[in-house]
Amino acid sequence: MMIREYLRGRHVPHETLLHSPSPSAAHLAQSVHVTGARVAKSVLVRFGAGYVLAVLPATHRIDMARLGSALQATGLTLATEDEVEFVFLDCERGAVPPFGSLYHLTTVVDASLSGGNEIVIEGNTRHEGIRLRYRDFEAVENPIRARFADPIAPRRKRSSHRRAG
Repeated sequence: MMIREYLRGRHVPHETLLHSPSPSAAHLAQSVHVTGARVAKSVLVRFGAGYVLAVLPATHRIDMARLGSALQATGLTLATEDEVEFVFLDCERGAVPPFGSLYHLTTVVDASLSGGNEIVIEGNTRHEGIRLRYRDFEAVENPIRARFADPIAPRRKRSSHRRAG
């Protein structure tokens, strides 16, 4: 199902942000001029015999031990690209919207996303971002809220000059 149609059908106000295809949520943030902390990336995680959808800020990465604790599970691993493509059949390869319920998945969202007013999510394609209120996302999706993400340390630029010393 197209995410925009889904939101329209649920009377959720949103704005579509078209941009050049983004290889990652961090690039999506740059393309639509939003801080990475407000861009929600979705990651498919293998969970026993099935999957769970983890939603977290683009500036963070999953701490699998904490996610496992929140779900009371062990042995969580990232799904492969082929598994993602199999689960999200109506999405362009690499596009993962945060509505696990549309794909019969449990959705777990990092609590750090709930602190803001708006978030930007990915739609069914890599060139489509969707801005909506976080509280509307939570009302429609009803995700499990937990703390399972850690900030990704920014890369330092290497200096071409070495200090003498």
